[in-house]
Amino acid sequence: MRTLMLLLLFCHVSSPVKHSLRYINTATSGLSDLPEFFSTAMVDGNLVAYCDNSKKIIELKHDWVKKVLENDPAQLEDYNWGCFKWLPFFFNDTINILKQRFNQSGGVHILQRMNGCEWDDETGEVVGYYQYAYDGEDFLSVDLKTETWIAPKPQAFNTKLRWDADKAEINKIQNFLTVIYPEWLKKFVASGRSSLLRTELPSVSLLQKTPSSPVSCHATGFYPDRASLVWRKDGEELHEEVDHGEILPNLDGTFQMRVDLNLSSVTPEDWTRYDCVFQFSDVKKEIITKLEKDRIRTNWVKPSDMIVLVTAAVVVLALILIGAAGFIVYKKKKAIRPPSSPDNSAEFSEQLNPET
Repeated sequence: MRTLMLLLLFCHVSSPVKHSLRYINTATSGLSDLPEFFSTAMVDGNLVAYCDNSKKIIELKHDWVKKVLENDPAQLEDYNWGCFKWLPFFFNDTINILKQRFNQSGGVHILQRMNGCEWDDETGEVVGYYQYAYDGEDFLSVDLKTETWIAPKPQAFNTKLRWDADKAEINKIQNFLTVIYPEWLKKFVASGRSSLLRTELPSVSLLQKTPSSPVSCHATGFYPDRASLVWRKDGEELHEEVDHGEILPNLDGTFQMRVDLNLSSVTPEDWTRYDCVFQFSDVKKEIITKLEKDRIRTNWVKPSDMIVLVTAAVVVLALILIGAAGFIVYKKKKAIRPPSSPDNSAEFSEQLNPET
């Protein structure tokens, strides 16, 4: 996983030139709310395809995606084969083996693989990546320059040694990352250009839980995700007393982000020296939101005000009870819930193929 505020005088220096294709495969253990295996495909941060192995479904999210796959059935077949015929078994076996390696008997565990590429359509540069994470921490990744695997965890070292020796497998992965995936990505960009190269301005809000809490500058509804959100004082970007959140996707395909500012040592008189600045990476103009008290939104209620409200409520309730001649009505409150390479099979699965 930032909010924006308006300034319509945007002038583009150049159109966005970097594009990305990313596949994320996920296996879960101990989570009843998620399927044991599911996979997503992303283009420029947009979800374009999703597969759920438990339901045996693949969802294509846009017409321009469907058009590409109709003209290139090999792509869809590769995704279909990975989702339903090989990856679920490999990932589920592997997650059980990793639980043994980490001496884990139960609990919630997640194994993920993220692979894909970035392509600069101006310079032609392609950068590929292929990496594994277990329980949210890096486990294995390939270094295409040295044709070796990086193992930040001791539990991955034996696997690294075996995969380092399999140069044919590394070459196969490299071909996917630097040749096949870029070809697929170019087709997606050509088909979905009007959607992928659009620009949507955000709305920016200043939020604060209590008067002593940090002020959060929240930008939402913007596209693309190549943007920055910072706090400045007297025109200079602040690096201390600030906390940057991640860029997160919205359900409508746009993005949001936030940056918090700690004002504990700032006097009210100095607030006007601060402003929150949003900017797209390829746009000169900035969206500036001044730190002014009347702009801050909060649902905090003063304790004194709360006493007044409670007292008034008691008086009103007493009048109702008297007027109703002793007739008592109970109103039950319902709880609201928020709606979201190769080892053998006995050790770390028989193989780790590069297919999506």
